[in-house]
Amino acid sequence: MGSKHKQSRMEQKASFERRLEDRLSYLSKKGIESPKIDKDVLVKKLRADINAVKTRLKAIADNEKRTEDLARIKAEKAAAPKEDQKGSKDKKSKGAPAEGKEKADAPKKDQESGKVKKSKEATAEGKEKKKKKEDNTPEATE
Repeated sequence: MGSKHKQSRMEQKASFERRLEDRLSYLSKKGIESPKIDKDVLVKKLRADINAVKTRLKAIADNEKRTEDLARIKAEKAAAPKEDQKGSKDKKSKGAPAEGKEKADAPKKDQESGKVKKSKEATAEGKEKKKKKEDNTPEATE
């Protein structure tokens, strides 16, 4: 009976409680006193079984509550206007590091070949530096 259903656990609990009552009445008819009844192996086992079922029922109730809460939250999100959802995404991106700055510094890749494209600005800067170097160096070869 390893079921997770609440109904079957309730039936198990009722069965264990009936057995415990039967055992306690049998022991009392036999004339055994209360301290010895508490030490009886079957009584201990039945009480442990009842406690285990109670624990499982509590876990089932907690899962049901959590499921209801999640369903309620999901319904609230679905009912909320889409503008609020877009606004929350913007807020999340503000807290993250600026991705635009990192992307601007990184070289761009061609989508088809996957190779890095050189920007026209970068090559123009390189040409200017090269011209300055040529202008600064004396022509000693002539």
